[in-house]
Amino acid sequence: MGTDSRGAVEREGEPLAAERPHEGHRVDRPAASVTPLRPRQEARIQPVVSPAPAPPVSLREATARVADRRHRAVHGSDPSATARQRAQGKLTARERIDLLLDEDSFVELDPFARHRATGFGMEDRRPDTDGVVTGWGTVFGRQVCVFAHDPRIFGGALGEVFAAKVHKLMDLAESTGVPIIGLNDGGGARIQEGVDALAGFGGIFRRNVRCSGVVPQVSVIFGPCAGGAVYSPALTDFVFAVQDAAKMFITGPDVVAAVTGEWISADDLGGATIHATRTGVATFLAEDEAGCLEDVRYLLSLLPSNNQEEPPSVVSSDPVDRDCAALLDVVPIEANRSYDVRDVITEIVDDGEYLELHSQWARNIVCALSRLGGEVVGFVANQPSVLAGVLDIEAAEKAARFVRTCDAFNIPLVTLVDVPGFLPGSAQEHAGIIRRGAKLLYAYCDASVPRIQVILRKAYGGAYIVMDSKSIGADLSFAWPSNEVAVMGADAAANIIFRKELAAASDPQARRAELVAEYTQRLMTPYAAAERGLVDDVIDPRTTRSVLIRSLSLLRAKRPVLPHRKHGNVPL
Repeated sequence: MGTDSRGAVEREGEPLAAERPHEGHRVDRPAASVTPLRPRQEARIQPVVSPAPAPPVSLREATARVADRRHRAVHGSDPSATARQRAQGKLTARERIDLLLDEDSFVELDPFARHRATGFGMEDRRPDTDGVVTGWGTVFGRQVCVFAHDPRIFGGALGEVFAAKVHKLMDLAESTGVPIIGLNDGGGARIQEGVDALAGFGGIFRRNVRCSGVVPQVSVIFGPCAGGAVYSPALTDFVFAVQDAAKMFITGPDVVAAVTGEWISADDLGGATIHATRTGVATFLAEDEAGCLEDVRYLLSLLPSNNQEEPPSVVSSDPVDRDCAALLDVVPIEANRSYDVRDVITEIVDDGEYLELHSQWARNIVCALSRLGGEVVGFVANQPSVLAGVLDIEAAEKAARFVRTCDAFNIPLVTLVDVPGFLPGSAQEHAGIIRRGAKLLYAYCDASVPRIQVILRKAYGGAYIVMDSKSIGADLSFAWPSNEVAVMGADAAANIIFRKELAAASDPQARRAELVAEYTQRLMTPYAAAERGLVDDVIDPRTTRSVLIRSLSLLRAKRPVLPHRKHGNVPL
């Protein structure tokens, strides 16, 4: 049962008045088409719909009415909701969009969209926009698509129409080849709409995957992001989280307590700091909303609009052949002394500027975007100041993700190597370092962008191979004069190779020192790998910048020939 457009009541088994034949006319139907009438049932009372306003008398009046409704859609119909947002120290959805985009560049889509749900009082609450603002604009003059949850409307929770708006925007971004930025601050699925809301999330997830590696996808978390809502950010390329405000978890503290008996705060369960330091979900951590959106703009300035374009280049005032003499003092020649590899990156790149990803997670490896000679480059570097720069599970997964992201968006890779090996121990083995460490190996082998390896100091064992060695496809490999490429360090090698000889020696310590020196001289000289063609040249550290820029200039003409396949099977 239901009502027609004029409010007429339809009774079950009867056609609406508009469909009935005029009285006095007979309609002959074949006998087989006659459907017996069921007993009449009491008509269900439908909500009273307010009468439509009188039609406008002129185009001028019609235009004024549209402007009035647009004003209410933009500013909201509930001032108290805006006041609550302000009281939390948060910006509104449109204020966030204004900070993200170039001034006066935003073009909104579907500002008059309203949900169609009934029940639970929903028919009495039908605000324009349905809780999400969608549209497009520019960042540094380049087009982007953006959607922003509006927590003032249904707490920013997603419903059917809300999802349809996001679907439309994502389809538009894919077809036009522009980045998608999602500004998240909502309560998950709209409970009153049931499965329709869940299906809406499914449509977003499917589009996240379809756009993956096609256009850059950026998620910004300004507040709660719980349940199924967290999977969309997890599927995007970059996640920004605002300190003390962003919260992401599959099940909230109340559910955790009810099911497991564990009492934990929302911040300790899934706050921004947790995801930036322990889980790796948050790529960037920001102190406030304005700073966060400025960081998003900076990131977008380093990315192409889509996978068919090159990253944006700029004219650099930093000389290509600038002498990097400071590098001679940054890296100690002793293999067991630590230093901060970010000082190396700072000295090499244009004007010392770079953007580090996951700076607080898996800190024993550094992943950063920067420029060399005005062109965007991705850096992967072991970090000797943290765990001596060893590779472990988290470092391998962090670097693998970064390598695949750079490869997807045509960003050349420079790998700075100073690695003693993989982290040993049962904890790493039992946690799956074999399959999870293989992700980095897979990522490098699969990457078709220009790849250059620079061995700063030591490169031992399987970690040397994994850190983009020539044997797995690096286009060029350079080494500094202090490099040591070997299966393992000389001390450990001597203990294994000469174990019996040392046990029988009259002076084991003296004999051990002799054997270590012999092994070092034969296999750990700066020229051991160069003599075999595994290093293309041993370079003066001061020329590292110019060598890299000139090499990348050549490699931009690289034309890889790849086998036909549906897709590879990435290790778990």
